This record gives sequence, C-alpha cells and structure tokens, in this order.
Amino acid sequence: MTIKFGNKMENFEAKKQAYMDLLNDENATPEQMKNAVNEMFNSLQEDLTKKITAEARNEANDTHILTARGQHVLTSEEHKFFNAVVLDGGFNDESILPETVQERIFDDLVQAHPLLDAIGLQDLGAVTKFIYSDPTKAFAWKELFSEISGQVNAAFREENITQLKITSYAVVPNDMLELGPVWIERYTRELLVETLATGLEYGFVNGRGPSQSEPIGLLKDVNADTGAVTDKASSGTLTFAPSAFGETVAGELYDVISALSTDESGKARKVMNKVVMVVNPIDAIGVQFRNTIQTQNGQWVMALPYNVQVVESEEIPAGKAVFFVKGEYIAAVAGGYKLKKFDQTLAMEDATLYTIKRFANGRPRDNKTALVYDLAIQFGTETP
Repeated sequence: MTIKFGNKMENFEAKKQAYMDLLNDENATPEQMKNAVNEMFNSLQEDLTKKITAEARNEANDTHILTARGQHVLTSEEHKFFNAVVLDGGFNDESILPETVQERIFDDLVQAHPLLDAIGLQDLGAVTKFIYSDPTKAFAWKELFSEISGQVNAAFREENITQLKITSYAVVPNDMLELGPVWIERYTRELLVETLATGLEYGFVNGRGPSQSEPIGLLKDVNADTGAVTDKASSGTLTFAPSAFGETVAGELYDVISALSTDESGKARKVMNKVVMVVNPIDAIGVQFRNTIQTQNGQWVMALPYNVQVVESEEIPAGKAVFFVKGEYIAAVAGGYKLKKFDQTLAMEDATLYTIKRFANGRPRDNKTALVYDLAIQFGTETP
C-alpha cells in the first residue's frame, strides 16, 4: 500500500524543505544543519503521532472494516510481536522487527519514492554481500573441455553492504501504546519509510563516499588513482526550447543518450528505455510545461523523446538535471531493522527514543553511470 501523507504532514514537509535548502547552501554552518535535522524529524514524529492517533480514534478496530479501507491487517506473528511491545511498555532493547514488516517497509519505500524504485534499490534481507557481473566477461568461447574458470571468476565482483549503516531515530509517545498493536506497527512503519527515504535519497544523490561514511552519490565522480570523491562537472546545458516538430528537445536529449551509451572505458552499452532524468520538483514543472502537448481528442499528455523517465527528488539542486542508466548504480539495504532503546532520554516528554539501524550502501559502476546537466528553461518563447 502506497503511503499518502496528504495535508496532515504539512509541518514536516515545511521543515524538510528547510533542511533541503540548507544542503544546497554553501554558507550553512554545522550548527544550522544539526538544528534543521532535529526540527525535521521532530516535526515528522509530531505530525505522524497526531495523524495516526486521530485515525485510530475515528475508526473501529474491526478487521473487516480495516481491510475494506485498505488498511493492513497484522499476521499472527506480527500481532504477537507488537502486542508484546504494548505489554512491555515499548520495544525491548535490541529488538528486530518481524521479517514481514521489514518487507512491507521496503515495498512502501520504493512505491512512495520513485527515485529509489528507478535506481533499483534492492533489499538483500539477511544477506550482506551484493554480487554483480560484467556482461562482457560473463561468457567465453573455448575449445571443448578446456579450462574457463579463470575467465568466469573475473566476470563477477562483490560489494560488501555492511561497510555502511543508516540510522533512523524514532520517538514513540507512551500514549501511542494505548492504541494497540495495529497502530504501533503502522506508526513505526510509516516513520521508518520517511526517515529512511530521506537518508537514502541523500546518500544515493549527494553521498560523499567512504571517507565520510556515506555512499557515493549520482552527483559525484571517483578518482581511479586516489579514490577521491568530487562533484561532477556539467556535461552541457538543456533548454527544452520549443521548435518545429520538437527538433530542439529531440536533439538535446539525443546528445544525452549518446553520451550515456558508452561506459567510462569507452565500451558500448544498451541504454534505450533505461535512461532516467532526475530533477528538483520545481524544475520538474518547467520540464513538464515544455513537453506537454494536447492530443486531437483534447487530452494533455507529457512525453519525452527516447522514452526518458522523469523522476523528482528534492536532493537535486535547482537548475540541474541528472541522467543515469538503470542498472548501473548499485544500491542495496541489508540486515534486519535493529532497535536500541533509550528510555531515559525523553522521560520528561513521556516518550521513548529508539535508534533503528540497518546496513545500506550505494555506488555507481563508473563515472559515466550518471551525467549532470545545467537547465536553462525559458518561458514566453514563441514557437518558430
């Protein structure tokens, strides 16, 4: 079920936008960043608590009613786990969420956040190593019965997901426990989806690499000799300017597709129907405006040449667009959601603080997995 927060999460959305603005502000201080993060997560927990408490009081906890309204019904194992949470007055230290709940968190994560879906985020469960192959080495012509194991071994590489971990902070008001296991599960799941999505999108777009205990983001290049992670230089400017038969847009995007059709070593790769364009939500409006047409039956449709998929992310700076090839960025989460309890930290607020940790990592296959372009979309231009 896709999570829809609606207008009831306005305070959180405002604080989240303020945090995003600071990320793009070169003059922002560490103290400002710390305060912005705290305000964002505090507003998320406050808004979510109000939202779920109100819904719990307005709806009858009847299985048939909940099912008819699209609400998830807990399995017997989940009910037992969250009922114990209620009876124990909160999660126990080192608790691990049931596997089915973890799977549902991942499903909600990729459904509610299109970038994570487009980038190919994988949930490896208990497995903590990601193995991927080089298709140019995954086959070999040899004489019958000859030795080929050496070449086959060279075709596969291993990525250790346990190198990095992402930590979410969850504040569970003690009053929430009175609502019962169904609502505790929902609160925990929705809270994790938003906090993980914020952290993962930051890492997969702006991550500064292992030296900062972060993934390597789409906006970064890696020096092959030193391993230094730096910002990508712009590969050009896109105007999406109107023209006869759309030749300008087709030409600009042809250059993008062509540039992505070879990897860093110059080897050709198939990119048709696999290219994703990621833009800031504000710039997405401009892109949509410039590429929306009215059909003969009066419908308005938005489409780009070469079947380029457009995805929004608040992590992309204004005036920039990132193009990447699906399957060329390695992104995964692994291990269980492990909770640690801090029952004294928020005792005065009648709430309990938990840290929830999970392994995660992401990196591009090479520096041409993604390319960055400047946007120069102008309005009011007449079509020639």
